[in-house]
Amino acid sequence: MSLDAILLAGGRAARVGGARKPLFRLDGETLLARAVAAARDAGAERTVVAAPVLVPDLDVIWVREDPPFGGPVAGTVAALAAVEAEEVLLLACDLVDPAAAVGALPSIPGGADGVCLAEGGRPQWLTGRYRTAALREVASTIPGGGRDAAMRALLSSLRIAFVDAPAALSRDIDTWDDLTAVGGSAASEPEEEP
Repeated sequence: MSLDAILLAGGRAARVGGARKPLFRLDGETLLARAVAAARDAGAERTVVAAPVLVPDLDVIWVREDPPFGGPVAGTVAALAAVEAEEVLLLACDLVDPAAAVGALPSIPGGADGVCLAEGGRPQWLTGRYRTAALREVASTIPGGGRDAAMRALLSSLRIAFVDAPAALSRDIDTWDDLTAVGGSAASEPEEEP
């Protein structure tokens, strides 16, 4: 099956004062670059990033929901228009270790519309692989292009296989404390550190 990726990177980042979380650095790389690499390593032929253009020379397709800041469902719906593959990897760009998270996803089993990680029985919708046709079909039923809708509203009607995963695989960076805990930096370049 062919695979594309949708990376969600366009949130308000309210808990970090509106800072550009996808550009936070961890081990010398931005969170966005780490997510793009994880998608490519998984075999994604094209990567669609739902966000304002953050890195102009990055080899991805940039899309934006209209109006902006409509949430992850609106970002997903906007990005689906640029997806060409039979399956799509859906990934949040604030994961600490996107490569490990994506690596834990098996192929979509027969009879299922997708597969996603689950932590303690709680679906991690934004670390999943879905059949594009099924995702498009359900997206077409979400009013307002998905603005302010919950991911559960988009994905819960699909037949999803859940993969129990340790909490470390879905660890993300939501706050300054999260960034500090993983030794990350908000500077664009390492030399910009205060």
